[in-house]
Amino acid sequence: MIRHRRLVRSAVATLVSIVAVAAALVAAQTGQAQPDGGALGAQWTATHDGPRTYPNVHIDWDVPITMSDGTVLKGNIYRPADAAGRPIEDKTPTIVNLTPYTKLVGNVLDSALTFPVLADALTEIFKTFDLSAFGLGGLTEITKAMPAGTLRSFGVDRKLVQSGYTQVVVDVRGTGFSQGTWQVFGEREQLDGVEVVDWAAAQPWSTGKVGMTGISYSAINQLQTAERKPEALQAIFPIVPGSDLLRDIAATGAGVGFGFLPAWLLAVNTTKLIPDVKSMVDGTFDWKWLADRVQDPMTFFNYFLAALTVPSVDAIPPHLMELIQDDSAIRQSWLGHPDKVDIPTFVYGGWHDIFTYSSPRVYNAVDVPDSQKKLIMGDIYHLTTGSGNGLPGAPPRLDVLQRAWFDKWLKGIDNGIDTYDNVTLWQQGGGWTSTTAFPRPGMDYRRMYLDSAPSGTVASVHDGSLTTAPGAPAQLTVAPGLATLCSRDSATGTAGITGILDACAKDSRISETSALTFTSAPVRGPTEISGPINLHLNAVHDATDGYWSVTVNDVAPDGRSTVLTSGQLTASLRKVDEGRATRSANGDYTDPYPVLTLDTRQPLVPGQPTIIDIGLTATDAILQPGHRLRVDIYAMNFPRGLPLRPLLNESELKPQHVRLDPAQPSWINIPVSGPGLP
Repeated sequence: MIRHRRLVRSAVATLVSIVAVAAALVAAQTGQAQPDGGALGAQWTATHDGPRTYPNVHIDWDVPITMSDGTVLKGNIYRPADAAGRPIEDKTPTIVNLTPYTKLVGNVLDSALTFPVLADALTEIFKTFDLSAFGLGGLTEITKAMPAGTLRSFGVDRKLVQSGYTQVVVDVRGTGFSQGTWQVFGEREQLDGVEVVDWAAAQPWSTGKVGMTGISYSAINQLQTAERKPEALQAIFPIVPGSDLLRDIAATGAGVGFGFLPAWLLAVNTTKLIPDVKSMVDGTFDWKWLADRVQDPMTFFNYFLAALTVPSVDAIPPHLMELIQDDSAIRQSWLGHPDKVDIPTFVYGGWHDIFTYSSPRVYNAVDVPDSQKKLIMGDIYHLTTGSGNGLPGAPPRLDVLQRAWFDKWLKGIDNGIDTYDNVTLWQQGGGWTSTTAFPRPGMDYRRMYLDSAPSGTVASVHDGSLTTAPGAPAQLTVAPGLATLCSRDSATGTAGITGILDACAKDSRISETSALTFTSAPVRGPTEISGPINLHLNAVHDATDGYWSVTVNDVAPDGRSTVLTSGQLTASLRKVDEGRATRSANGDYTDPYPVLTLDTRQPLVPGQPTIIDIGLTATDAILQPGHRLRVDIYAMNFPRGLPLRPLLNESELKPQHVRLDPAQPSWINIPVSGPGLP
């Protein structure tokens, strides 16, 4: 019987290879880029959703995995099983997921997805569920994440296991049922990733080949583990990963992520206190686990509270000081080095995710040939990860791509995933596209100057223009306000929660009532924008500090203003790290990369003009004929970011000014292609 099954699997694998190679040859001959993968994409989906190699899944619960420092982590092991539920004897590749959200969550999702009829019924419902007509398109996007394979990628993919993989889901130290104190990506936690991979590879049920998967936190620790190069780790599939965590979310532009961090910290710290009830009943309760939780019940809240309550720079406590010192242990552990990753890596990110800054940078830095790395950037927030995948013309579902990726690099199946387009992008203002690189080839950086002359297109604090040359001298004033509560940045900062309301997330006209706006003439033809953007601002402050937030928008002929990308910066922390900053061929910054340390802080001189460069996350968009480009400038960005309390106090929340001076102009450095902009 076993020999018969092996022959069947071999025949199926051969057939898949023949189909994949044929499809790849056709695609190569036509030269067509296909976001959905074409015939290959259909085959990957059919393979994932087709008959299972093994009928059941066997689960070993809460297996102890002892780290080199003696801390015991707990993992659930999901193995392929026969009809009687017995784990198979064959060795299989192993997929590791390290999670801080307790592996109970993954098990609950797995149980729901395997409940007879329920999962398929919900999937079909959510495919057609649409409340856009009621102004709730954002809610629709959240529901479309389920049929996109997101839940299987977050927890356990039973179909993957039944196709001949073992999946190991491990609670990160200090979370779930694992011992220790939660480190939030600290050095010891990163070593755990390597040791778990080595442990998995050495088990009798493993072929010794290991992959890693997971979303968000579980994507970040994939990169951190791969950077340390454990020999057994052969491929990773990070979904919405961060790599420069301070600039991604903890203190973007030195603005504390108020919209995301409190709720996230509360969620992890609450779930880590859930005890192992089974062990309490059978007398095997882990008292070391309890002692560790008592020692540190609310990890990292002391940092957050200090950032919001300390009144002055002199009063900053030592633990918070670590976050504003470049050489501190925590800063170093939060700064990834994706250039050290040298194994096949498939990155999925989004233009309005909390980790937008990092995702394309990770793809570009990973040190492997193009066939061994892929990038997809969707039009998503953190909570809508995967939304739209699997629909006609879109990339395949995340679980489908993951299966194909691991089949190729862990099993050696020639399924053509290596020929999938290098970069697949939701081009904002257009739709799904594929290209060879990001930014797109052929982009030309150019300056567009801020001009006080009215564009006549928006009701804002001041309606100015974007022009090809500096205009007349002027000084424009903007005051801190709370209109950004209803904005796309608010949606990004809350992981998509406030994005439920289309009036806020898909149209900036409400938030623009608190902004200085600068709008171009209508473009003459399709105009592409691709890459990072920088605003060079000549600013004047009435206090020793201030805070700036900037968006770049696509303005439709009917006036709808849609944010393409954004950036923010505390003015006194404007010092640029020239070793990490990037510039375009014209010499202007594309990513100024501020140092964000107290040692490099430069307090402002009230009334004195000061040049501030504000980097915006990389984006990809197309302005259709008749559309306009707009820059919005705000003096506040709540809840996306809030300055450290000492610096907020120094700003005194006073109005801020943009000086338009032809001798020292303000401009945006933007990558464009096409004849459209004037």
